[in-house]
Amino acid sequence: MNFFLNNIPDRITKPRQSGLTMAMDKGLSFRQVEDFLDVSSDYIDIVKLGWCTSYLTSKLKEKIKLYKDAGIPLYLGGTLFEAFIIRGQFEEYLKTLNQYGIEYVEVSDGSIELPHDEKCEYIRKLAQNFTVLSEVGSKDDQKIIPPYKWIALMKAELEAGAWKVIGEAREGGNVGLFRSTGEVRSGLVEEILTQIPNESIIWEAPQKSQQVWFVKLLGANVNLGNISPNEVIPLETIRLGLRGDTFLHFLGNDINIKA
Repeated sequence: MNFFLNNIPDRITKPRQSGLTMAMDKGLSFRQVEDFLDVSSDYIDIVKLGWCTSYLTSKLKEKIKLYKDAGIPLYLGGTLFEAFIIRGQFEEYLKTLNQYGIEYVEVSDGSIELPHDEKCEYIRKLAQNFTVLSEVGSKDDQKIIPPYKWIALMKAELEAGAWKVIGEAREGGNVGLFRSTGEVRSGLVEEILTQIPNESIIWEAPQKSQQVWFVKLLGANVNLGNISPNEVIPLETIRLGLRGDTFLHFLGNDINIKA
């Protein structure tokens, strides 16, 4: 940090298991990644190449190397996994991961119908050689999953070998954990937390109001995902109580205002 302030919440240092910021690269150019890392690498824990953008990205190997050289793991997103699976190309998916030196993978079923026992079997297979994130929730805003089922799915996927489970919200933050307006389904989140450890969940929260809500509920070291590159540093200020939305949250009664 550039100067000293009292009463700043403690942030777990990198590499960390909690307090993760997962940033979403939706097609940044090579030079944009260089700029992104130049200003934000200290605050990024993992990067997702969103959807199937890796299929179209030029200089993909060079881009992956940029992130790796910065000490930031990268994965290709759950939609790409689903694109291979629905085409019966799981072995080709494995070859692709190895070809590009990918060490983290996401297993999801937000766009396809995949029996849950099959999803867990993919997690078990991939966990033998990769760090697995599994996503729970649907991209269909008409498909409402009751809290007990979220809990059962998350438990099973963690038991199958997932490192973290991801709470679905899409890049817009308007499905899954959230209503179409972006409002948090607070009862759902609080019920999930009665059964699933907070540190095992990455909450997708692309909107500022959602990030504020989770930081106020779970503290500076909550795991948050689908963060836009230009929102990584602003999110860190929310975590540290240095933005209006959380400015007083971490101070409690210990406020000393002097003229």
